[in-house]
Amino acid sequence: MSRQRADRTPMLAVRALRTRQADEIDVYSFFVPGADLLRFAEISRIHRNSDGSLHGFQRKQIRNHVRSIIEFLDQGSVLFPNAIILAISPQVVFTQSRGSKPEGDVGASQAGTLRIPIPADGAKAAWIVDGQQRSIALAEARDKSFPVPVVAFVSEDLAVHREQFILVNKARPLPPRLINELLPEVDTHLPRDLAPRRIPSAIVNLLATVPESPFRGLISRMSDENAGATVVVDTALVRAVRNSINSPLGALAPYKASSSQEADCTAMMRVLLAFWSAVADVFPEAWGKPPTQSRLMHSAGIEAMGYLMDRVMARAATESDMRRHALEALSRIAPYCCWTSGRWPDIDRDWNDIQNVGRDIRLLSEQLARLDHAYSMARVAQ
Repeated sequence: MSRQRADRTPMLAVRALRTRQADEIDVYSFFVPGADLLRFAEISRIHRNSDGSLHGFQRKQIRNHVRSIIEFLDQGSVLFPNAIILAISPQVVFTQSRGSKPEGDVGASQAGTLRIPIPADGAKAAWIVDGQQRSIALAEARDKSFPVPVVAFVSEDLAVHREQFILVNKARPLPPRLINELLPEVDTHLPRDLAPRRIPSAIVNLLATVPESPFRGLISRMSDENAGATVVVDTALVRAVRNSINSPLGALAPYKASSSQEADCTAMMRVLLAFWSAVADVFPEAWGKPPTQSRLMHSAGIEAMGYLMDRVMARAATESDMRRHALEALSRIAPYCCWTSGRWPDIDRDWNDIQNVGRDIRLLSEQLARLDHAYSMARVAQ
């Protein structure tokens, strides 16, 4: 709630906990409606004045990120406990609550009321150290009363703000492989940038475990305590599946979710099992070996074969024996593939020169497409 001081400056009053860190610096923890954050806190964006001096510390607004957070918040009943970190002015006033302490209180904090000034001239009493995009999204979300946790330390020193900004943001993000493995286990609404990754990750989980999968026991996941015989990094397969789903010409694209239907993961698995089982049968000397011995099992080989899958399986009739179709197409190009030895003539590369970089994946994908066109498509045209 808001009230005014004797000098008529409006104040935002919130219940808060106070503790002290470092050299007796006050640190407060409280909740405010998300829409109120930017009433008293500003974003100090990094810029240089005409004299070249550096000001601020925040990155430029990332509009797509903000929009995805807004979409997540507007889904309805969502859990969003991520705290905004502020540097707050010493002008704030904390009044400790009266009364006896509860039995067993560890004494780490004191409860009370924190009053934050909101001057009429627009000057802000706080600066956002972490949570720039979230703060903007909360201000623009439909639910203006959505409560957001805030942790604020008292400081007007820009050097301290920058120090805390660097410390908060220097932590390494979660590894993409860990996120990929966790996504299928999250049964809730996800932000827009994560939701499309759930189905490919769930598909790869199935490929790693179902008895009929040629990948069973071969896929390395973050949760594996003992890699054992695993030879395929899950990231490559997730990318291959995601590419096929998202490409208009992808073999899995017809089964993706739309406004009128949910994603058909069963159909996707049928296509994947048919194609990759055929791959394992046609290239037995290269299947299941470490990437150092077989570029078919290398991330570059997996991703390139994913693009070939889109070409080959797009030609299979819906009710046909898809595995047989894949076997025939792959058998025709098998003599010209160099997964474990030899040199790819058209791209002038030894088999083990292929690396997991964009250029090599593109070159290998194009080589496989040329072979498919020359030997499989020519057969179809006859």
